[in-house]
Amino acid sequence: MNADPSLRSVKAWPFEEAAKLADRLAAAPKPEGALFQTGYGPSGLPHIGTFGEVARTTWVRRAFERLTGLPSRLIAFSDDMDGLRKVPDNVPNKAMLAEHLGRPLTAIPDPFGTHPSFGAHNNARLQAFLDTFGFDYAFASSTDYYRGGRFDAALLRMAERHEQVRGVILPTLGPDRRATYSPFLPIHPETGVVMQVPMEEVRPAEDLLVWIDPDTGRRHGTRITGGHCKAQWKADWALRWYALGVDYEMSGKDLIDSVRLSGQICQILGGTPPVGFTYELFLDDKGQKISKSKGNGLTIEEWLRYAPAESLSQFMYSTPQRAKRLFFDVIPRAVDDYLANLEKLKAQPDLTNPAFHIHNGSSNDPGSPISFAMLLNLASVVNADGPEILWGFIGRYAPGVTAESHPMLARLAEHAVAYYQDFVAPEKRHRAPSALEHAALEDLLQGLRSLPADADAETIQALLYEVGKRHAFANLRDWFSCLYQVLLGQQEGPRFGGFVALYGIPGTIGLIEAALAREASAA
Repeated sequence: MNADPSLRSVKAWPFEEAAKLADRLAAAPKPEGALFQTGYGPSGLPHIGTFGEVARTTWVRRAFERLTGLPSRLIAFSDDMDGLRKVPDNVPNKAMLAEHLGRPLTAIPDPFGTHPSFGAHNNARLQAFLDTFGFDYAFASSTDYYRGGRFDAALLRMAERHEQVRGVILPTLGPDRRATYSPFLPIHPETGVVMQVPMEEVRPAEDLLVWIDPDTGRRHGTRITGGHCKAQWKADWALRWYALGVDYEMSGKDLIDSVRLSGQICQILGGTPPVGFTYELFLDDKGQKISKSKGNGLTIEEWLRYAPAESLSQFMYSTPQRAKRLFFDVIPRAVDDYLANLEKLKAQPDLTNPAFHIHNGSSNDPGSPISFAMLLNLASVVNADGPEILWGFIGRYAPGVTAESHPMLARLAEHAVAYYQDFVAPEKRHRAPSALEHAALEDLLQGLRSLPADADAETIQALLYEVGKRHAFANLRDWFSCLYQVLLGQQEGPRFGGFVALYGIPGTIGLIEAALAREASAA
């Protein structure tokens, strides 16, 4: 790929980040190009945040390659040598796992019985997860890197500068932890537990750590290299940056202090911290921080039940440095934002368009001639129990469009039914019209009867505006709210003219007649 310096002027955050990284490599060229990294703690399963971090890193990586013409690599690094701190809730054989607390994840039997270790099982899940979305990455295991000697030289360097590294971390700790802190975590030679103990002696020339087992009082000597110890979290992050020459890594707002401290340690070791990007964390529907322990978030499995993966990418792309609410109600908007951007991409390859980054420049997907919000309203009106009922209306609205010709629309029809059944149907409530609304609905009924059955969406929308203006609504928004609430049993919806064109004028006349009949019956 040829370099294109003009891309520095593109007002899109991936290109802005790429320019920062380009400046770094211009100052210290690397023939192999840039190394991107994203990290993963494999004590749990991959989640929606994992997707977001890898997707966002990928967009910066592609922008960097376009801008500079240089190669790049992305490693997904699993910290699988960490000690298991607690037994997860969502695994079998919890009693067995409890017997191995404190040991590295790759030294614990797999509770699922499918892999050589618990760490290997979760690593396989991570890779399968990333592969599902087509990410281009190289997997890296902390255990393999420590035991294979990839970190040996960096560990010895850290041993030589042990007190300087401690000097970075100690001011951030309480008195008790300060008394025991060391950047090194030796693996107990008998129990296999990752030990958090102070070092009695650090002898880099002898490749040796000396420490005392607090339970037995016995003195132990552990090799620094060869996977016999690992580094503490912030020191480990710095060690990785230094040993591998990581050029770019992004992280959440909750890790700002860790990034700063790890950067200081990386410099003490003689390295340069990577270019970084801080993204905001997600909030729940009440504006509270999402917590896995509270279960107040939205899982990626849930998102993918109700919407395509491209819509999740759209959500992740937009304003990553602004806190956003991540709950079920944001899904329809994300889908329709993606569809709109896909249409723009097909018309012009605008580098500020999120779809440009989601599809790496271009897409042959024909998209959908019908918005997701419209499909949701259709599913609601017909009480859809399967996508096939929607296709009768779709075929009339968009002749020649089929599931085969428009695979995205086919997926959306399935998602719309699932979303309707789980979220819309339980909350569906038709209210009676007021006297003002009753008169307006009668007027609309007459107007629709005078239109040809094949009137287009704009003609119908114009009629809706005319009817609304003829009646004494405080504003036209109240008129359209009436249509959604009285006819559809929902609080809001898409352009109503488009919905009528999709559902059909005769069907809409039937909705109005039914609503007026319900009112008369209630009276």
